Amino acid sequence: MRNRFLTLLGLLFVAMAAMAGGKAKYVFYFIGDGMGVNQVNAAETYLGAMEGRIGIQELCFPSFPYFALVNTQSATNGVTDSAAGGTALASGNKTKNGALGVLKDLTTPVTCLADWARGAGAAVGITTSVSVDHATPAAFYAHVGSRGEAYTIGQQLVASENDFYAGSDFVSPKNPQEGGPDLYQQAADKGFTIARGYKDYQKKAKKAQRMILFQSEAASKKDASCLPYALDRTKDDLTLTDITRAAVNFLTKKQGEKDGFFLMVEGGKIDWACHANDMCFIPELIDMDNAVKVAYEFYQQHPDETLIVVTADHETGGLGLGRGPYELHLDVVGHQRMSIGKLGSELHKLHDKYGDKYNWDVVKTFLTENFGFWDKVKLSDAQTKRLEKAFENIMSGKGTTTQTLYQKDDELAYTVRSVQAECALVGWVSGGHSNGYVPCFAIGAGAELFHGRIDNTEISKTIAKAAGWEMK
Repeated sequence: MRNRFLTLLGLLFVAMAAMAGGKAKYVFYFIGDGMGVNQVNAAETYLGAMEGRIGIQELCFPSFPYFALVNTQSATNGVTDSAAGGTALASGNKTKNGALGVLKDLTTPVTCLADWARGAGAAVGITTSVSVDHATPAAFYAHVGSRGEAYTIGQQLVASENDFYAGSDFVSPKNPQEGGPDLYQQAADKGFTIARGYKDYQKKAKKAQRMILFQSEAASKKDASCLPYALDRTKDDLTLTDITRAAVNFLTKKQGEKDGFFLMVEGGKIDWACHANDMCFIPELIDMDNAVKVAYEFYQQHPDETLIVVTADHETGGLGLGRGPYELHLDVVGHQRMSIGKLGSELHKLHDKYGDKYNWDVVKTFLTENFGFWDKVKLSDAQTKRLEKAFENIMSGKGTTTQTLYQKDDELAYTVRSVQAECALVGWVSGGHSNGYVPCFAIGAGAELFHGRIDNTEISKTIAKAAGWEMK
């Protein structure tokens, strides 16, 4: 198989790097937010199922030759949040849930990989598929007692000395208490060039000294908090692969004045999908793997100087693969055409379109077309009745809603996701995080240092060791 060849080739490159005794000059650090071991397993098993067989089809990053299991608890909680998890991954320090870049006293700041890389003369990029002031990216530049201080976090981004940022947008660009220039103007005043979309980046990158890459203004008007799910996006939407490619291009351009680079890339919406117990986390994880392939292409050109590390801050949802029968039917996910979050809004559009003629038959046809129900995905009479009852409850004004961390679903959308999980034989423990192990995969210079069972605080320190960066 191609990926087997990829692994063997990677091992050869690793051996060459070890013989050369080189340090990691170029460091890629991918963080799949909410990506536990089972999330990775599910994505590869899904790809195997789509080929009509039992087993896995390998992704790029799980095929890396070095692997570790990671503990994720925070300083104060058995189950971490993304802020404390991100702080541990960035700085090697545990902290209180909700805190960013500070110890559990909520005031003592800590340094992190971005600082250590910059201190060694490297260019630095911090990127994500959600907003740039969200917990994981903020852990690499901010120092606040609460992740909710979005405007303050944005100010600290603007004041930072890093070279490249990318994500959907700022979520709080205006000072909520005072007037004055917004974060966009403050960033420009600090020497940042702001690009809107990949094409705009290509136009502006050559003359820019520092860069912030956002999605288009039209996309941000719809939702500034994140890029669309891979399953929902259009051809005009910014992608994590675009972001990674732009970051590599920009940081490489800085080589005339910098010595190597450090790039953090977060696949943030794996977590969002798992909070919603939405199987669209699978295409989201595959989408992050496509971004990793950009780094892998770079690694192939610089095998003795490049390190790629892929890990997660925590597991989300308590995902179980199997729920009773010794079977798994992840091919069911292949018939999903939109996220559960989008489903609700699309049904509202359908209602507006059909007016008085909007009925269960219209909705049933829509679910067949977009989730494969009753056609490709066989439903029991009881499951069909539950879906129809949920529709009737909504139409009569008796429908309930379910609130998860990042979205609110009506009764029909909630029932659709529940029925789909039943058909796939997938189980979810909750809509929150768990203390399940997360994986850490590595390839390149120093990758052999990642093995066994490790704590999340060890990863940043090991990266620094592989790169020869002083932790100060």
